[in-house]
Amino acid sequence: MPVNHNVYKQLIADFEKNNSQLVAVTKYRSIEDVNALYNYGQRKMGENKVQEILRKAPLLPENIEWHMIGHLQKNKVSKLLPFVNMIHSVDSLELLLEIEKQAAKIHKDISILLQVHISDEEQKYGFDLTSFENVFFDIEKLNLKYSKIVGLMGMASFTDDQSKIREEFKSLKHLYDQLSKNNSSLNVLSMGMSGDYQLAIESGSNMVRIGSLLFE
Repeated sequence: MPVNHNVYKQLIADFEKNNSQLVAVTKYRSIEDVNALYNYGQRKMGENKVQEILRKAPLLPENIEWHMIGHLQKNKVSKLLPFVNMIHSVDSLELLLEIEKQAAKIHKDISILLQVHISDEEQKYGFDLTSFENVFFDIEKLNLKYSKIVGLMGMASFTDDQSKIREEFKSLKHLYDQLSKNNSSLNVLSMGMSGDYQLAIESGSNMVRIGSLLFE
């Protein structure tokens, strides 16, 4: 399925108007598809699986910013870090500390989004929403050197209920606003995918992951 250039241009225009960034999700897409996005000007590419970043990154331009957006296991961190710019899915203190440990070995700064569980779907990952402020303050005390906490990420419930999705997004936006008041390094709120990105942007998201909409 080739890249839909007209849709891509419209998305970029919409996102720029709303001061939001597009992460193009390239899972299941060929090297040729990713190259086409690159040639249109897209630099932020997102993958759900470590092995896909490891496979694609060496075959594509070096200035692509790879974003790990799927669940990440601790035992795959060391392989991933040389190739990735941002990890969206840090959902535990143990994973964060492993990233810091492995990043220190290669002296590389990694941008981190802390994933917060905002849906009512148990299978989704993330820190507990109700206790997250305390967790965040504990993380700040760690004085991490290489793991740069730059924002939060949350995934809404998979439902047609727009009001439910909006409320879930708003809950994360409220948390983000509270935390960013006292932490200037927090500047990314990643919410929204192909099916709900408009609601996400309306709710304050400034980074959105779009995959299926980009391809014909």
